[in-house]
Amino acid sequence: MVARPERRPPVRALPVFPWDTLAEARSRAAAHPDGLVDLTVGTPVDPVAPVIREALAAESAEPGYPTTVGRLDLREAMVGSLARRYGVTGLTPDSVLPAIGTKELIAGLPAQLGLGPGHTVVVPEVAYPTYEVGALLAGATVVRADSLVQLGPSSPTLLYLNSPSNPSGKVLGPEHLRKVVGWARERGVIVASDECYLGLVWEGEALSILDPRVCDGDHTGLLALHSLSKTSNLASYRAGFVAGDPALVAELLAVRKHAGLMMPLPIQSAMTAALGDDAHEDDQRERYRARRALLRPAVEQAGFRIDHSEAGLYLWATRDERCRDTVDWFAERGLLVAPGEFYGPAGARHVRIALTATDATIAEAVRRLA
Repeated sequence: MVARPERRPPVRALPVFPWDTLAEARSRAAAHPDGLVDLTVGTPVDPVAPVIREALAAESAEPGYPTTVGRLDLREAMVGSLARRYGVTGLTPDSVLPAIGTKELIAGLPAQLGLGPGHTVVVPEVAYPTYEVGALLAGATVVRADSLVQLGPSSPTLLYLNSPSNPSGKVLGPEHLRKVVGWARERGVIVASDECYLGLVWEGEALSILDPRVCDGDHTGLLALHSLSKTSNLASYRAGFVAGDPALVAELLAVRKHAGLMMPLPIQSAMTAALGDDAHEDDQRERYRARRALLRPAVEQAGFRIDHSEAGLYLWATRDERCRDTVDWFAERGLLVAPGEFYGPAGARHVRIALTATDATIAEAVRRLA
């Protein structure tokens, strides 16, 4: 009798997909007489602007393969938009690369940069879960830290920044960013700055890691990750990109070409149009500003404290209790919110409340909170 081979172990030990743990709260909220108001996921609800849809349709007859590097006009639009919207200078088309959604980019970034066992990835204490998942998929070690002091004399390979933060909306100031850049360069650490919410600042100013006030115009060792899901409502299009150190971008391009990571040509066309048109982005920002102006005081009047939240698409709320207890409180009112523990142990007493709902849905949430 031939012995059966042992079952292979899982590729990596990954955490439970957090949203799967909300099933009970979702059911409770859905049982509300007036139905479910879902304020968990930051998914757009407003229509894609006509200028973007028209560009998508115009390219829809193209039958050929796209390239991983992306069309030149797309890369020029990336460079132009970062300069125009965020004051980033010194980029060229060789400094940018399209990604099939920024989540895909983050999940693959450590492995595509050659990280593996023996390498360390630093993520914020309260952080988008995919930073950790991408590191684990590569076999690297994850360390949570918000300050350089916490890292001591160590020299990690990759350090993530996220300003404005998901989930907390916290914005890191220019001096903090400059310190991180200087520290990283002394140790040869790559800094990946997730800037997906940079176009959604409500109070003060948020800077890109590539801003000359932060890096003195030198992009060595720096990568900025951007998404059109939030500011242009293109979550369904999977439209993101990376910008920064051309040597690192070239490394990513080489790996991604072999992996066949190519943005479809109609999406490239739509993305080019979106990056070239600021008016639709301005309109969307004002929609979110109006929704925030209604929802924030309603949450505060219901007895919660809002921490940070000066930017981004969420309210980071607490009443100093276990986050799952807060989730249950909202669920009793037919409102579903995300427990802060999704984003790390430091979020265990907060919940994340999304502004990405229609005007009518936000108004209904305000009514129930009152």
